Amino acid sequence: EDISVFINIGTSTEAVARQLVHHRNLLVVTNNINVANILATNPDCQVIVTGGTLRRSDGGLVGDLATQTIMQFKFDLAVVGCSAIDQDGDMLDFDIQEVNVSKSILRQARKAFLVADHSKFQRTAPARIASLAAIDTFFTDRPLSPALARQCEDWTTQVVVAAQP
Repeated sequence: EDISVFINIGTSTEAVARQLVHHRNLLVVTNNINVANILATNPDCQVIVTGGTLRRSDGGLVGDLATQTIMQFKFDLAVVGCSAIDQDGDMLDFDIQEVNVSKSILRQARKAFLVADHSKFQRTAPARIASLAAIDTFFTDRPLSPALARQCEDWTTQVVVAAQP
């Protein structure tokens, strides 16, 4: 409460938005049309949508307009997702425009949270967003490999394994 949050593209970030529906005094900036629609039901949440090129497949807004809007803010917290996480601890994606937007989000955030389920550990993608070293807290649903868990510990990236419902 009483914070500014950026929430980016992805089903995991949309799940976070659903948990914020009853929070008060939030300023949420998003490049995700679905997040904006979820939070539109909360009268105590101011929602700003970045603009950009609409990706119809997932409701994401990408491109220079999205990046330029993001650069106008400094967020208390960013909640980001990614398409894949490799064993070196790099967050990856398929869309270079989304990667550029994600890099801007991380640059403008005081704290960064990554939300990614275990399926991201088995995937690969060609474009690098950043290292998990740039993340303050990584929320996932299964334990990391021992090697990646050690890396996160070295980077002081806190890993939280969520309880299964």
